[in-house]
Amino acid sequence: MTVRFRSDMVVELVKHSAADADVVLAARVSTQGARAGAATDAQKDAGLIGYLMRDRHGSPFEHSVFTFYVEAPIFVWREHMRHRIASYNEESGRYKVLEPVFYLPGADRNLVQTGKPGAYEFVPGTPDQYRRLVERSTRVCEVAYAAYRESLDDGLAREVARMDLPVRLYSAAFVTMNARALMNFLSLRVKSDAATFPSFPQREIELVAEAYEREFARLMPVTHAAFVRGGRVAP
Repeated sequence: MTVRFRSDMVVELVKHSAADADVVLAARVSTQGARAGAATDAQKDAGLIGYLMRDRHGSPFEHSVFTFYVEAPIFVWREHMRHRIASYNEESGRYKVLEPVFYLPGADRNLVQTGKPGAYEFVPGTPDQYRRLVERSTRVCEVAYAAYRESLDDGLAREVARMDLPVRLYSAAFVTMNARALMNFLSLRVKSDAATFPSFPQREIELVAEAYEREFARLMPVTHAAFVRGGRVAP
């Protein structure tokens, strides 16, 4: 079976229950009761959301929920799943034969790290460095996947055979998180000059986070604007 390479991340919004109005309703029930918010005022609602964000009253944001389908290499999933404020269902190499699809950085991906920990940046590599990277990565993935298939052909369990596969292998999962958790994820996984606290995400997980943020901004524009205005600090 031919080994294939990709450099993209797939992020699709599967379903959602997410709206700025949900935040307002959840916040007002504490003072106005269960029927709060029957009549709304856009300006007052925006002010309330801004107040909640600014003073970090976070629970009203937990009632808006997003479910995404994501395809990303395993090394991205290992970083993603450090965020324990989300629900995951990932495809399993114990139960299915894994496809030979591997991540390879695009030619425009910065390859070289300069500076010391806490004060570093990534800069482009040379064309020759990229060429050698492609050659090595191709060789490693072809050998690893061939070993995986040989183990399966020998009758070994899938959970044993998969041990030979590198973390650049693509995996797919459903990810569900509420808006508060999503803002926490974005605060850590998107580099932004507007952030009060700087973050230094690996570019590949940042691509996933940027796709999440586009849907967040589309579905909850007032909340997203307050998040940005507040220095991208999760409430």
